[in-house]
Amino acid sequence: MKNTRKSGTFLSVQGTSLLKITAALSLFMILVFSISGLLTSLKPQYRIMSSSVNQAAMNVNGELLYQLMGWENHHFLKAEHNWATAPKLTSLVFKLSSNINLDDPRSLLGRELPGFFQFDGKILVAGEGTNYTNMPIESSPPIDIMKAEREAALQNLEGLDKPSGDNPSPTPGQTTGDRKVVYVYFTHNRESYLPYLKGVTNPDLAYHSQINVTKIGDQLKTSLEDRGIGTFIDKTDVQGNLNKKGLKYPKSYQESGLLVQEAMTSNRDLQYFIDIHRDALRKDKTTVDINGKSYARLDFIIGGKNPNHEKNAKFATELHELLEKKYKGLSRGVMVKNYANSNSIYNQNLSENAILIEFGGVDNTFEELNRSADALADVFSEYYWQAEKVNQDVDQSTDKQ
Repeated sequence: MKNTRKSGTFLSVQGTSLLKITAALSLFMILVFSISGLLTSLKPQYRIMSSSVNQAAMNVNGELLYQLMGWENHHFLKAEHNWATAPKLTSLVFKLSSNINLDDPRSLLGRELPGFFQFDGKILVAGEGTNYTNMPIESSPPIDIMKAEREAALQNLEGLDKPSGDNPSPTPGQTTGDRKVVYVYFTHNRESYLPYLKGVTNPDLAYHSQINVTKIGDQLKTSLEDRGIGTFIDKTDVQGNLNKKGLKYPKSYQESGLLVQEAMTSNRDLQYFIDIHRDALRKDKTTVDINGKSYARLDFIIGGKNPNHEKNAKFATELHELLEKKYKGLSRGVMVKNYANSNSIYNQNLSENAILIEFGGVDNTFEELNRSADALADVFSEYYWQAEKVNQDVDQSTDKQ
């Protein structure tokens, strides 16, 4: 009789537990579907954007990520580790077993969130302070901004009419003469800077048809030609061309590629091709003080889908190293981008001397940008004339043979 009573009590308790589990599971499923429905029904401006998640991920370091995972699997927290040293066996095992890199929070988030791939990339050469939590960000402008239908009023325009800079113009010891050997263009030509857009504080709205990255080309051209290097600046309104053709923003490189190919055909002297952009990161990541003066930092971006991208990367790396010697901290490094559903070629398949450079971020001023243009021209001229000397030596050696 006693055994029967115990058995009945046990079954009753077991039934109650099963009922609770079923109810909890049902409540959880309802909550998941409710949240999913809410997120998908929100207007675009209220939805969680990939850029917001990326910004949050910047504050997650390897140690915190390790501890978060340890809350779910306490075996990870039992392992001894020293975060001040190189990765240990525990970190390696964790990465191999979970395919998550403790030093790169994107490895946890990127596979789960649509659109997060745009922050992906590989750091080939890291500049000062550069890591996988502060990779360059490229944001797409709203359609009405892209079509210049809702442009901001301008401000702080004094002194922007002519190129300026702190470095005195050198007297070129040698020159390319009438030959234009550098071609500068702007795929995202309307990328602008917040200090000049009245009332605009949102980085995603930092676009303008008049005051934008093309002004950097003016300074770069002047500075290169002061050093004897003939330069052609192509200020074609690529975004305007997209609008006329009814093409969307992702077709930008297709459109600018036509310009590069036409330039190469019409001018055989062109040897170097520089596509100037602006990063969407904020000022603390895109600005550096060098000898008491503020500079907009530079990022060299290489398209990994270009089958010969190693040659482009070599060119960019040599410029980065020259900048490190003369303008320590100005370059944020060389990054290779190669992810699905993106261009990741950036017209660099057209020449091994083609590169994309991010000039500063949305908060930088043209005073800072012009200094950086002068610095780039300085090291580029050193690179160019050294390469010319090597080519001349090779030609003379060949002639003697």
